[in-house]
Amino acid sequence: MRFVIVTGMSGAGKITALKVFEDNGYYCVDNLPVDLIEDFADLLFAQTSEKNKVAIGVDIRSGENLEKINNVLLELKKKEQNYEILFLDCCNNTLIKRFKETRRSHPMGETDSVEHGIKAERKKLAYLRTQADYIIDTSNLLVRDLRTEIEKIFVMNQDYRNLFITILSFGFKYGVPADCDLVFDVRFLPNPYYIPELKHKTGEQQEVREFVLRSEVSKKFLNKLMDMLKFLIPNYIDEGKNQLVIGIGCTGGHHRSVTVANELYSQLNQADANYGIKVAHRDILR
Repeated sequence: MRFVIVTGMSGAGKITALKVFEDNGYYCVDNLPVDLIEDFADLLFAQTSEKNKVAIGVDIRSGENLEKINNVLLELKKKEQNYEILFLDCCNNTLIKRFKETRRSHPMGETDSVEHGIKAERKKLAYLRTQADYIIDTSNLLVRDLRTEIEKIFVMNQDYRNLFITILSFGFKYGVPADCDLVFDVRFLPNPYYIPELKHKTGEQQEVREFVLRSEVSKKFLNKLMDMLKFLIPNYIDEGKNQLVIGIGCTGGHHRSVTVANELYSQLNQADANYGIKVAHRDILR
């Protein structure tokens, strides 16, 4: 029996996550009242094989009953009914943006601002977050990225550590991304912009990549940067960091930053890596 409790911040992707579970053969129940979780678990663990993969959604919609979740989890442990908790988190600014885009009110902010509702919800869910076996920060994840991370854990049964790395190229002329944890300026590298046949191409194309990476300066920089990241990432994992955004910036976000971001992704995206990773190019189409 695999019994998963899916919880987290409103707007962080819980409904999407439950759809992923359902697509992968899990029996899913969303917003099950806290008072019924123990009885529901008793039924599941008593039956033989009909439903051996189950995911239930528990969140702030449970209202005051959510405070009972501690006792419920203790009872499940006493009965040796093993469960896992997946907590979906997201930074406040991204949550606010998502609520504005969907024009939905926050479950706790019908009379107050969305920001106030998010802060109140985060406080009420703090206990569940500390109990979580897996924390996925969806601040920089697309739906397909979230699907990949969930399937790694609950379908392919891969070892999972809670760090997800986003390598983000950008152009300084459009501003530094606000959510970057680390920012590296690569404007000192050879610039394809001044080569007529490369000017209108991007770092996604082989000619530009070769031009940027063939210089000794580029090679030394990448070696030093990889050496630092190989030191930092395990320490971030041990510290419990969930999200790491590495910004790579050049002037316009078309050539050098794209090339370096792709190269970092290629070197860090190892099959046995104990973190998730993706690469994105914010300004490549500008």
